[in-house]
Amino acid sequence: MSGRQSGRPTLEQVAARAGVGRGTVSRVINGSPRVSERTRTAVARAVAELGYVPNQAARALAGSRTDAIALVIPEAEARLFAEPYFLDLIRGVSAELAEADKQLLLTLVRSEQERQRFEQYLAAQRVDGVLLASVHGDDPLPDRIRELGLPVVMNGRRAEAEPVPYVDSDNIGAGRAAVAHLVGRGRTRIATVTGPLDMYVARARLGGYRAGLAEAGLAPDEGLVSTGDFTEEGGRRAMRRLLDRSPDLDAVFAASDVMAAGARAALREAGRRVPRDVALVGVDDSPVARLMDPPLTSVRQPIEEMGRTMARMLIREIQGMETEPGEPRRHVLPTELVVRRSC
Repeated sequence: MSGRQSGRPTLEQVAARAGVGRGTVSRVINGSPRVSERTRTAVARAVAELGYVPNQAARALAGSRTDAIALVIPEAEARLFAEPYFLDLIRGVSAELAEADKQLLLTLVRSEQERQRFEQYLAAQRVDGVLLASVHGDDPLPDRIRELGLPVVMNGRRAEAEPVPYVDSDNIGAGRAAVAHLVGRGRTRIATVTGPLDMYVARARLGGYRAGLAEAGLAPDEGLVSTGDFTEEGGRRAMRRLLDRSPDLDAVFAASDVMAAGARAALREAGRRVPRDVALVGVDDSPVARLMDPPLTSVRQPIEEMGRTMARMLIREIQGMETEPGEPRRHVLPTELVVRRSC
């Protein structure tokens, strides 16, 4: 019997056949020198028996690399260039990769067809690893990349128990800090404009908002929660819904500065003054926050540092460097409230 199995074999099946860990298989496939010849032979045999991406195995045995890293953002161009978050993230990733003499390939994946085309590109050994940003909860791409034997690191995560390595910020803490500040300013009818709830980042910030209300002894009110989409127009629409449902609200926590700008426009249309009538807090501490009138209080994320950390983690995995004791494959960086005149 040949030992081949029906369906597409996975990295885990190769590891089980070779009697090694999944990470060891990944290191062999990506040409790491930190693998014994005996282990390399066992993995190569398992790859051949299972029919697992044999051209990648050949690449590994040849020890070749492309020195190219893909940064994948599953968003349209309009949002990419309108959202300061992505520009700061790209800046951090690019700076770290430049220091490591790696080439950055920026890729937008906006449809199922584009996702399939990108998977084919990866299977053709065009890059050494992948960085992913703005991943939604049902996105199969992170797992598919791992099945192809490529290292991958995400910006953010799809769920609390995320199996793929990631770099995130303290999104729950961001919501709690925003609400605590608003309560400290005497506000009691605090609303929130969330991001799309199929994204963990949006659910985490909403969870922080609810935790902040509970800590302040304020009863939750679903009429004070309105879902946006991390765009300015989405923030404007969500704010209008809040004003229709809860006209007595006196504060808003928007889950991004861009949505806060949309909320500010809707408040102005309704004749509400910021901060006298309605206090406003955003997240990101982007140029949007500093240029608003009045300047926006915002929870700062270390976005460039997140990009740098992602790139460093990926480079270490590509090079086959073992994780040091106590060094996590998941990093959550702290946030900081920056107070301005919007509350």
